Amino acid sequence: MSAPLPFEGRTAVVTGASRGIGAAIARRLAQDGAHVGLVARHAGPLKALAAELAGAPSGVTALIADVTDPSASEAAVARLLAERGRIDVLVNNAGGNVRRSAADTDLALWNDLIRLGLTAPFHWASLCAPSMRAQRAGRIVNIGSVAGATALPTGAAYAAAKAGLAQLTRNLAREWGPDGVTVNLLAPWYVPTPLTEGVLSDPGFRSAVLACTPVGRLGTPEDVAAAVAFLCGDEASWLNGAVIPLDGGFSAASFYP
Repeated sequence: MSAPLPFEGRTAVVTGASRGIGAAIARRLAQDGAHVGLVARHAGPLKALAAELAGAPSGVTALIADVTDPSASEAAVARLLAERGRIDVLVNNAGGNVRRSAADTDLALWNDLIRLGLTAPFHWASLCAPSMRAQRAGRIVNIGSVAGATALPTGAAYAAAKAGLAQLTRNLAREWGPDGVTVNLLAPWYVPTPLTEGVLSDPGFRSAVLACTPVGRLGTPEDVAAAVAFLCGDEASWLNGAVIPLDGGFSAASFYP
């Protein structure tokens, strides 16, 4: 008799699931036995991933929704709860950045990035937490960035959203921990994805990133997915309110010529 899969019988939600890090997380959780609600705003890539994972042990549900749209978000969560009866895991992965100086960032762009990077994760956590708290068990993993703790040359709005997300993680961990819900954040450094392919295609920039990364390589979406799987598993039940750099040692290193 084969051993049960780690997430057998559990329902997970992954936002921004159609590509990059989100798709890798969705694949890992589905392969490990979770039924995964795949959330993204573009139907084509989302349906393609759902078709790819249709044979996963517990299946998947494609939920087409813009995470910054409150009504669409509420409808997506309500549909998954109606179909599955519970939500055990939420991975707030959806995000985006515009590499622009603060002087060139107008209020509309600022609001858009804060809404995507901070307000939407709060809303999705608020929508999924009641199910977790009622069953006195749940995992929320927020995908942050080293930009939330380290000043980079551009992207002030993105950095502010990620810093806020780190503090939101701590507050929710404090508030919901007594109900059996853990909330943690992973803060990756550069991982090749559609979001970073522009800057990483510059050989000089890529070399500079690697020079600042003690392990000497970029991360992969699968590296992030593996860390998410650990945080969502039973062995991480005492890990709560953590903001974890996932960066090959970048944030631990200091400049030395």
